[in-house]
Amino acid sequence: MRDLFDRFYENKGPVGKWAAHAEGYFVFPKLEGPISNRMYFMGKEVITWSVNDYLGLANHPEIRKVDAEAAAEYGSAYPMGARMMSGHTDLHEELERELAAFVNKESAYLLNFGYQGILSTIDTLVGKNDIIVYDVDAHACIIDGVRLHMGKRFTYKHNDIESLEKNLQRATKVAAQTGGGILVISEGVFGMRGEQGKLKEIAALKEKYNFRFLVDDAHGFGTLGKNGAGAGIEQGIQDDIDVYFATFAKSMASTGAFIAADKEIIDYLRYNMRSQMFAKSLQMQLVKGALKRLDMLKNRPEFKAKLWENVNALQNGLKEYGFDIGNTQSCVTPVYLKGSIPEAMALVKDLRENYGIFCSIVVYPVIPKGLILLRLIPTASHTLEDVKETLEAFASIREKLENGTYKRISEAILSAVK
Repeated sequence: MRDLFDRFYENKGPVGKWAAHAEGYFVFPKLEGPISNRMYFMGKEVITWSVNDYLGLANHPEIRKVDAEAAAEYGSAYPMGARMMSGHTDLHEELERELAAFVNKESAYLLNFGYQGILSTIDTLVGKNDIIVYDVDAHACIIDGVRLHMGKRFTYKHNDIESLEKNLQRATKVAAQTGGGILVISEGVFGMRGEQGKLKEIAALKEKYNFRFLVDDAHGFGTLGKNGAGAGIEQGIQDDIDVYFATFAKSMASTGAFIAADKEIIDYLRYNMRSQMFAKSLQMQLVKGALKRLDMLKNRPEFKAKLWENVNALQNGLKEYGFDIGNTQSCVTPVYLKGSIPEAMALVKDLRENYGIFCSIVVYPVIPKGLILLRLIPTASHTLEDVKETLEAFASIREKLENGTYKRISEAILSAVK
């Protein structure tokens, strides 16, 4: 019998195997200073396109004031215990009521974390006789939730309604045998490519197939729809979303999440979602902070307006420069380039150290071999000058990529390592 830990020494995993070369720079980088459009990386100021503070609330003085006052009043522990036992308060209920009203649902339930929240929502919604049908490009938290499911699950091609319908037909046959139901899962905005989920087209299939619809709207909440009420509002089909999920970790610049649905559904989830029943309640300082943030979403449209001014300036500028930004229909701005992983590493190092631009890089196996994806997240904190500098920098690094500069640099580094 082998030691359980043997494989950790033999195979570090697809990302872990690069740790010696990438840690601290390409993975686990340290951005320092106040969360804003410009922060510090390895002692140098950089324009930061990797922080999901969409509305620029993270360091807004009104937000900081409420956060500080709540921390001073309650500390970081209150309330102690799970909601069902000793961690329930009037303010938790108030926030749930306001969130439900904001996204046009009957009821809402606060969750401690986004990742854990959607994972355990899926786990609670389905039993072993039920079938899950979900988009193949779903976020890792959805995939992990699906992995907990002991019944059948089918993936459909990304945003492909024909593929979805074929899998709904398969799911319907299985459900007829098991006596179960069907749950379809999509995202409001797919966070890597920026495409909105085809929620309207999915909802239209309800006339033909009997399923319930769960939408993870982490990137749509706060950025899309009236006052930022989300992708379902944006597409005019919020009523057809049976369970709506959003996180506080992006537009709300905080910690926590919520689900919203009909009262009967939320009541069931409140009494059966294990990750909330057996976990500490969301701390009061976060609850009071979320109430303030939600108030600003509802009553301060200038934040969303500034966000979209920057989004349009960046995305239109990239297209004018001839860059491929895919089919984004959101703030998420992908830039696709052709190159190898070593070239990508040389490119990003140049971009950060010589042009002062910090953005996320994505390569194989997340995207096909031979492609480099630079992912930019515009926020309300950015300026048009930030956009101008970034467009000029991108034009320069593309030229270096095409003329072989990064290939020569990467080959020299690889030769030195050998």
